[in-house]
Amino acid sequence: MDDEQAWAAAREWFTALGSALGSGDAAAAAQLFGEECYWRDLASLTWNLHTAEGQDGIQAMLEGIERGAWPRELEVTGATEADGVVEAWYSFRNDAFSGLGLVRLRDGACWTLLSTAQHLADFPEPSGPRRSRGAQHGEEMTAENWLDRRTRRQAEFGIAEQPYVLVVGGGQGGIGLAARLKRQGVPALVVDKHPRPGDQWRSRYHSLCLHDPVWYDHMPYLPFPDHWPVFTPKDKMGDWLEHYTHLMELDYWSNTEAVSASYDEQAGRWSVEVLREGAPLTLAPSHLVLATGMSGVPNIPSIPGQDVFAGEQNHSSTHPGGERYRGKNVVVVGSNNSAHDICADLWQNGARPTMLQRSSTHIVRSDSLMSTVLGPLYSEEALANGIDHETADLIFASIPYKVLPEVHKPAFAAIREQDAEFYQGLSDAGFDLDFGDDGSGLFLKYLRRGSGYYIDIGASSLVADGSIALAHGDVARLTEEAVVLTDGTELPADAVVYATGYGSMNGWAARLISQEVADAVGKCWGLGSDTAKDPGPWQGELRNMWKPTRQPNLWFHGGNLHQSRHYSKYLALQLKARFEGLDTPVYALAETHHTA
Repeated sequence: MDDEQAWAAAREWFTALGSALGSGDAAAAAQLFGEECYWRDLASLTWNLHTAEGQDGIQAMLEGIERGAWPRELEVTGATEADGVVEAWYSFRNDAFSGLGLVRLRDGACWTLLSTAQHLADFPEPSGPRRSRGAQHGEEMTAENWLDRRTRRQAEFGIAEQPYVLVVGGGQGGIGLAARLKRQGVPALVVDKHPRPGDQWRSRYHSLCLHDPVWYDHMPYLPFPDHWPVFTPKDKMGDWLEHYTHLMELDYWSNTEAVSASYDEQAGRWSVEVLREGAPLTLAPSHLVLATGMSGVPNIPSIPGQDVFAGEQNHSSTHPGGERYRGKNVVVVGSNNSAHDICADLWQNGARPTMLQRSSTHIVRSDSLMSTVLGPLYSEEALANGIDHETADLIFASIPYKVLPEVHKPAFAAIREQDAEFYQGLSDAGFDLDFGDDGSGLFLKYLRRGSGYYIDIGASSLVADGSIALAHGDVARLTEEAVVLTDGTELPADAVVYATGYGSMNGWAARLISQEVADAVGKCWGLGSDTAKDPGPWQGELRNMWKPTRQPNLWFHGGNLHQSRHYSKYLALQLKARFEGLDTPVYALAETHHTA
C-alpha cells in the first residue's frame, strides 16, 4: 500500500466514524474498532486521562460523556502504511477543544486511537498572531513600562492578589506547568524551599547529570539550543531552570516552604500555610498542585544499630558528594540509578565503595537506549525526518499502556543480544540482572514502579572490573564500624548511603494536608499491571497523575523531563477550563487504590 492508498483508507475510516458520531450512534462507532482496540483520550473528551479498551469500553465511554464532547470535523492530515498498519494523523473539534490525534488501522478497523486536547475553543493561547503588543503608544501610553509592571506584580501577587493555582515544588515539573498556566493567563504561584530556582539540581551530588538525551528533555516552549550537550550536567540544568523562570516571567517564591494545607469544600478554596523566608503567610488558592518530583518522601530504612554507627548516614537525596569520603569505605545500600551514580562518584574521588544489591536490577546502556528505543523519536536523525519533540511526544502517547510491553519487548531483546558481552561481564562479576517481569525493559519498569533500573553511562564497567565492590543481601544491623548482612557478612564502613528510593507521591499529601486525604486519593503512579510492586486491578492509565483525583482541587504533577513537559499541557488545560468557569464533567474518575 502506498501513501495515497493509506490516505484513502484513513479518510474512509474517519468518514464512517464521523457519520456514526454525527447520528449519535455510539454502538455503530464502536463497531468500527477491531477486536483488540483502544481509544486513549488526553483531556479532550473525558476531562480526564482515560484509555477505553475494547469495543464495549469505547461504547461505554462515548455514552458516558456529553454529545458535545464527541469529536467532529474529523480531518486526516497525514497517513502512511507499514507492515499492514495504516498510521494517520488527524485533527478534530468538539464543544470545548480543538484537538489532534493519531490512529492505527489494521484490516480496515481501528486498533489504536489517540485524541488530545490542544487548545480551548473559546480561549486559545495568545501566541503567533494573537500575541500581545508589549507596549502602548500614542494615547494608550502609560507612565509604567514593562519593568515597572513586573516589579509591582512581584510585590503584590500572593499578598494583595491570591493565585488561582498554587504549585508546591519548583523543579522542572512545577516550573514547566507554571509556564503553561502563565501562557494561558491563569494566575499561578510556584513555591519552593530552595534559595534559587534550579537549586534542586545544584544541591545534588557532584557528578550528577541527566541520563536521558537532550532531544527527550526539552522544557515547554523553550527547547534547548542545538549545541546543548547530549547529557546535561546538574549545575547546567540548574542554571537553565533559573533562567527559564525569568524568561517565562513566572511568579516564583524561593525560600518558601509549604507547611500545612486544608480544603474548604464549601468555599472551593485551599488554605495553605507557608514560611516565606522564615515569615508565616497564608495563601488561599482554588487549586493545589503537588509538583514535588516523580516520587514521594525518601525511604530511609529503620535498621538496628543506626544509633551506634560511628560514621555518617545519608539518603541518596542528600549525598554530599564523594570528595569528603576520600580513602574511606562507603557502603551504598541499593543498586539502581542513584546507587550507581553515587558509587561512581565515590570511586572517582578515591573512596572505596561497596554496592549492596538487594534485588535484581535492569541495566541498559545509554547508547543502546538512544539508538534502539529512543532514536526513532528523539534524536538528530528523527529531527532530520521531520519528527520534532512535540510530534514525538504524541507518537509516544499514542501507544496505549496495554500495548507498550509488546512494542518494547523486541527492542530490549535486540539490546540484550547486541550487548551480550556487556551483560556477561556484569553477570561474571555477580551482578543480578533482569529485563522486567515480562522482558519489556526500562519504561514499563519505570511506570509500574517495579524493581529498579540503571541507565548506564559508565558505572557498570566499574562494577564489572571490581572497582566498585559488590555485595548481596539485606542489612541485619549496623555496628560501630560495619554493615552486617543477614547471612552474617560484615562490610567495613566509614559511611552508609541509603539509595533506597522513595515512597508514593501521596506521601507529600499526607505530610502537607492529612493522612485522610492521602488515603482518599490513594497511591500515585503504577498501572495495576500485576507485576512486582504494581498489583492490580488494571488501571489503563497512571494512578492520579496529571488528572482529577478523589480530593477536589488537588492535583499531582511530576515525572521525568519528557513526562513533565508533555503532560503539563493537559493539566494546564484542565485548570484553565476551571479558571474560566467551564463545565468539566469528569468521565471515569479513578478509584482509590492503596497498594502500588
